This record gives sequence, C-alpha cells and structure tokens, in this order.
Amino acid sequence: MQLSPDFAPPSTTPTPLSATLTDATDNTPTTNTTTASSPGQHRDGGELSRSKPKQKRNKPTLSCLECVERKTKCNRERPCLACIKRQSDCEYTAVANLIASADRKHSSAASHPRYITKPPTKIRKTSATSPNPTASPFVNENGWTRIEQRAHRSSDASSGSSPYLLSHVPFAKSSPSNVFGVGSQHPFSNYWTCAGGLPEVVSVMPSKEQADILIAKFFEIVDGVYPFLHRRSFYVDYERFWAMPPERRGDTDAAFTALLFAMYALGTQFVQFPSYEERSQTAEFYCSAANQALRVYSYLNRTSMRAIQAMLFMSYFLMNDNHASDAYAWAGIHLRQTYALRLHRDPDVVVPDASPLEKQQRRKLWQAVFFHDTFLTVLLKLPPTATHSDVPVESLREENETGQDGLELCCVGEQARVENLMSINVIAPQPYEPVAPPAPHHIIDEATVKDDIVYQRSMWHLGNLVQENLSSPSSLSLPLANSPRHKDSLIAAFRRLYKSFPPHLTQLDPSVLQFQVRTNPRTVRQNLFLTSNYYHCLMLLYAAENDAAGVQCYLKPALEAAHEAIWSFFKLWTFFEAEAGVWWVFQHRAFEESLLMAHLLSSKPGAVNGDGENGEGGDAAATTGGLEVIFGKAKQDVAKMLELMDRYSGSLEVHKTRKEVLQEAFDRIAV
Repeated sequence: MQLSPDFAPPSTTPTPLSATLTDATDNTPTTNTTTASSPGQHRDGGELSRSKPKQKRNKPTLSCLECVERKTKCNRERPCLACIKRQSDCEYTAVANLIASADRKHSSAASHPRYITKPPTKIRKTSATSPNPTASPFVNENGWTRIEQRAHRSSDASSGSSPYLLSHVPFAKSSPSNVFGVGSQHPFSNYWTCAGGLPEVVSVMPSKEQADILIAKFFEIVDGVYPFLHRRSFYVDYERFWAMPPERRGDTDAAFTALLFAMYALGTQFVQFPSYEERSQTAEFYCSAANQALRVYSYLNRTSMRAIQAMLFMSYFLMNDNHASDAYAWAGIHLRQTYALRLHRDPDVVVPDASPLEKQQRRKLWQAVFFHDTFLTVLLKLPPTATHSDVPVESLREENETGQDGLELCCVGEQARVENLMSINVIAPQPYEPVAPPAPHHIIDEATVKDDIVYQRSMWHLGNLVQENLSSPSSLSLPLANSPRHKDSLIAAFRRLYKSFPPHLTQLDPSVLQFQVRTNPRTVRQNLFLTSNYYHCLMLLYAAENDAAGVQCYLKPALEAAHEAIWSFFKLWTFFEAEAGVWWVFQHRAFEESLLMAHLLSSKPGAVNGDGENGEGGDAAATTGGLEVIFGKAKQDVAKMLELMDRYSGSLEVHKTRKEVLQEAFDRIAV
C-alpha cells in the first residue's frame, strides 16, 4: 500500500492494523495510528470517546524549498516548473524525496524509457485491429510512409510523433527485398580470391609516400571530430609495419591491416581528385580491402580494440559514401563485438590490472561507439543499441593520456583480452622490439589532448540526454513529451547542459571562428559538430507535438534552434568547403532542419506562440515582430540550402531526392 501525500489519521475512527502497515516493497515509513486510551476514557462499540482531544495533523512538506520560501505553487517535479522559469536551484527535503522515490517506484513502466519503451495501449490496440496497413494510398508496399507524404503530412494524433521530419531519403523507395538501403549491391565490392588470404590484401597497399599522405589527411580532419585513436601507439605499429620486408607484411595482425585500409579509405574521401567518381572508386576499393582483412581476421568470432576501431571507421566511411542504412547494419556487428570485449564496463572493474593508457583507450572507444550509435539512430529514427554501460563520463581525463614517450607502449589494443588460445600470438608471442623515437607528427601536444577530452565528455553527456529522450521514443513514433510541463523540463535540461560546455565549443560568432580556423582548425571542427548536434536535437524538442496531451509546437524557438543548427553547416561550408561536401551527417541534418523550417513557414504563417521557452508571455506586437524576423531568416536559410545542394549534390539519387522534396516544400511557403 502507498500512502497519499495528504494522508492524515482520523481523530475519531481507529484505523485497522492492516491499513497502517506499508507494503514490504514500499519505502515510506510505517505510521502507527493506534493511540492508547488515557485515564477516564473508554471505548464504546469500537469507537473512541468523543471527549478525546484531536490529534495534531502531521503532514510532510512535499513542495520544494524555494517554492515554500516564496509561497508559490509547486508542481513537485524534479526540477519543478516554477524553478525552471526562475532559473533557480530546486531542492526538496529528505522526506519529500523519500515519498517521491516511492511514488516513482510504483508508477508505470513508462517511467523507464531508456531500456524498454512501450507504446501506449491505445496505439497498440489500433495497430492490432488494423486490417491492412498498406491499404492506405500514403503507404508504400513495405509499410513505409510514402516519401511525398512525409514531407508535409498533417500530425497523426494516434502516433503523437512530429510530422516535420523526413528520415533516410530516398530509402523509402526500396523494393520488398531491400528494406531501406540504396541500391541492391553489397557495399563492399569483392576483388579477392578464396586462397589469397592476408598477403593478397597487403599486396594492394599504396606506397609508403601515398599512405603517409592519406594518414596525415585522416588525422587532420577525421581524428579531430572522432578523437578516439591514440596517435602515438598507432604510429608505433604503423612504422613497424612499413619497416618490415614486403614478404613479411602478410604475416602481420589482420585487424591492424584492416584499420590501415579503413583509415586510407576515409583519408581518400577528403583528398582532391580530378572527379568524384575517381575519388569514390578509390576510397571504396580501400574499404573493400579493409573488409577482406577483417574476414581473414574472422571478425565474427574474434575481436580486439584494433578490429573495433577499424569497423567503426568503416561505418563512418559508409555514411559518407551515402550508404547510411548499410552503416547502421554494419554498426550492429561492431557494437556486439564491443559488448563482447566488455568495453561497456568500467575498466577499473573488469581490467583492474591494465595500464592507465589501456583503460583510457577502452573508455574512449566505448564513447566513440556510443556516440556513433546514438546520433545515427536519431537521424534514421531507429532504436539505439548502446544502452547498457557503467563507464562513468568523469573517468575520461587527460591525465590518463600517458605513454607519449613510448615507454608504456606495447601495441595498445592490438590483441583482444578474450583471445583464441590457438592463436599464433598466444602460441608464439612476438619478441619485444624497442620503440623508435617519435617524429613530431607522431605525438599530440597536451593542450590538444585536453581539448579533445573536453569535447568527448561534452558529446558523451549530450548523447546520454539524446538517447533517453529522443532516440528511444522516436524509434517507436512515440511523443517526445507527455505534457507541456514535461516538454519544458526536457528543454531546460538540454539548455543547462549546453551552458556547462566550455566557451570554445559554444562560440557561435562566425568572425571569431573564422580567425580560429587559421590558428586552431581542429577546435573549430569540434565546435561545429557539437553545435550541429545540440541545436538539431533542441529543434526536435521545440517542434515536438502531442495533441492528446496538449503539447504544442513552440514556433519561434523551433525556428531559432533550426537556424543555429543549419548555420553550423553553412559555417562548415564557408571554412572547409571541400569537407562539407563529404560529411553525410552534416548534410542530412541540414536537410532535415531546412525541411522543418519550410514546413513551419508554410503550415503556420500566422501563428503566434510567444517568444519564451514555453511559448507564453510577451507583448503581442513585439512577439509578432520577432516572428517576422525569424520567418525571414528561416526562408533565407532554406533558399541558401537549396543553393548549396546544387553545388555538392552531383548526380547521386539520394541528393536528387532530397533536393526535390525540399524544393517542393519551399514552393509552398507563403510569400
């Protein structure tokens, strides 16, 4: 039994003993309301005498301390709505927290959406009684909403999902045998024989001079955005590989060979070629070699940190190669292998005897896998998988980045701790070889290490919020907010987190960033990626609707968040134009942001939701003027996006489809 917060024992009627004891699983304190009779008092027919004095009511204070002090209404959320509006600390008494925790413990399973997200009963019944989901003219033969309808369909009250988002275009144009992919061919072309083994893969390795250029391009661009590879330990293995005689390179670790080819493939995507087709074919060939090396390695029943690093880079390559759905399927394999290697566990618990450097590498690799899974599933509206971990974000610290001088290095991450006992590395371990002195480009300075750790931790904190509140409900078309108060609370949580980020990651002034491009381009790339991810998610929250619960779109804040999000892509195009045409995640986020703005401008041209976070308050004239300004900016943003799509789209089907959908939505904007 659970006591109501307003419960008080009656003064005239005794309470049965069974009603005074709490349930065995209840955390609320047991209250004994039975009072012994004082002299001169007696029981008559089971009732206390009327002469007994009234007991004083002992009702605990359940409102927050700030609301009690200010004598304002408190909705008793954590934090409460009043404290969110005041931007003040929201604290409760120990008794209030105890009662609230008991209430949450006995509430429905919907309070734990991170691991199990169930649709409402009404939706489940509706789905179960639907005779033919493909009978609608707006649904294709696979059950997906048709592409021309998803761009501007009206809000569906049964699903409660936002109608503004267009996922994985043109993946809905697939045949029944191709669920949501582009084309019908395997993403990795097969150039290999059955008996060739690893020597056949190594034989197509580029020259040392070409490899140096591709690896340098990788560390210049890709490593700054996804900084989970330890540069010094990588270059130790890299230089040892090239120091070997050519006939011995086929005997090296196949996982490291796969990592090399994956890095070559990503580096090639950012190198200037005479034509897009030549660059694409060269990069795809290197990625095919990486895939073959993993097959030789037997990646389905063996794993190591090097193998997972290679697979993660291959997934990013597939995304940039406009095979995002293949990247999602490929990521499922390396995520399972990540769990098998127990990278999701705190290394201080599972590998307490490992060196500080190896523990740090395990944390960074888990963060990279978690980041990839979370933000890809947000774009594809598919369930997140990297959901179970006890690795604390705070354990990722710059002081753990040891081993820069090579004294601690021992091919970090090359071999798995769960290794095949018949492996040649176990039967005949390789003799120790001294580490050569590092070249200047083999190490990274302490200031850059510190900035990288801050960036990774910021993305990690953001990913935790996104996974629980956006990825999971979106994968089931559930509303992001169950009430207006819930929506305001989520928005406040995201904004508080953003304020905790360091200033160099939240700088929005293009002129300041333009100056930093010449002095520290790595930090600028990190700034743009964090800004794009954060404001894209904030845009989704502001635009979220749930008509059944009274949750409305906050028009002006949604357009403002979309404006900041898409301008991170515009700034990337201005500062690094060649790179902006490669990053799929940036392009697709910018497409969704421009499509949402076009839909808002066409469907709600006269709406006035206010200029506050919750769409309330403000003078009507001032609010209308503010809307006119942001409406003008949004229209310019969509037009600019259409212009840029002409410059980087080429002849690929996915780009053509995006542009057609966005142009159609833009044509409906009221003049």
